[in-house]
Amino acid sequence: MRGWAGVSGKILLVEDHEEIWDFLSRRLKRRGYEVVLAHDGEAGVQQARAAQPDVILLDMNLPVLDGWSTARALKAGGDTRAIPIIALTAHAMSGDRDKAIQAGCDDYHAKPIDFPKLLSQIGAAIGAAS
Repeated sequence: MRGWAGVSGKILLVEDHEEIWDFLSRRLKRRGYEVVLAHDGEAGVQQARAAQPDVILLDMNLPVLDGWSTARALKAGGDTRAIPIIALTAHAMSGDRDKAIQAGCDDYHAKPIDFPKLLSQIGAAIGAAS
């Protein structure tokens, strides 16, 4: 699928808050991305294996399996290891970015979402992965 400004790609959004996943998925689809949703970490791992997205947007505060454990599981899996992960977290405390990177995330985005910045992070992650 080719979209806005020649952008294309599949994004897995792992987010449990409906307002956030609704807002993000609608805006990303308008930019030409295919969006796959998962609402907890365990479903996120399963969706990543099934959908093989170009990038994963991963909320770190998730039910069932938290984002830190989800990132570690994805990076441990041979079929999901190379997929870039951007951590989404409301916990913008000192050291959280490092903690997310150590868990296996490739980038970090503090909530509230700065959509133009997130788009550039997604573009950089997809560009780096291809």
